[in-house]
Amino acid sequence: MTLGAETLDEPVPATPEEPPFTPTGATRPQLSVPQPDQANRLPRRNVTGREPEVWWLGVHGGAGETSLARLDRNSRAADHHWPLTAIGSVVVLVARSNIPGLAAARLAAREWASRSLPGIQVAGLMVMADAPGRLPKEIRDFSRIVGGGVPHVWHFPWVDGWRYGHDLAPEELPKEARTILEQVQHAVTATAALTAK
Repeated sequence: MTLGAETLDEPVPATPEEPPFTPTGATRPQLSVPQPDQANRLPRRNVTGREPEVWWLGVHGGAGETSLARLDRNSRAADHHWPLTAIGSVVVLVARSNIPGLAAARLAAREWASRSLPGIQVAGLMVMADAPGRLPKEIRDFSRIVGGGVPHVWHFPWVDGWRYGHDLAPEELPKEARTILEQVQHAVTATAALTAK
């Protein structure tokens, strides 16, 4: 556009940016959170070698960390131990969608929040369906409470093939599961960037 002797550029429409992946819970350890009792803490293990992009940390036996690790070669199951590495670790807690599983996740989130795990960054909590169908209200509500202690919570749907011991490629998973894995990847990338600062 020209006005008199001056030329004004037409406004260029802004390209929409992807909205930031906003955390829904605590994003870092807190000053006032006490550690759980020794009996309620997860063990720790010093880890060397190839550092994965993300560790799946099952907070109780049968949580599903191994099944998740099989889906992505850039991840590893932490074998129910906090993975302590020289450069720090990004961890996703994994628990079954039942009261004992979520209670174990709450203890792990509290342990992380207590600032007793140097170098560990928790990206979120993966709640693995323990049965097909909708979760009962009591479990959904408890999941929201536990989720306040970690940056993100994802609810991974029931995968019938896993019940029979079948390994599935990511593309064979239900669409909802694939979407959740993409969300986890975004959160892990964001968490790793925070750790690097």
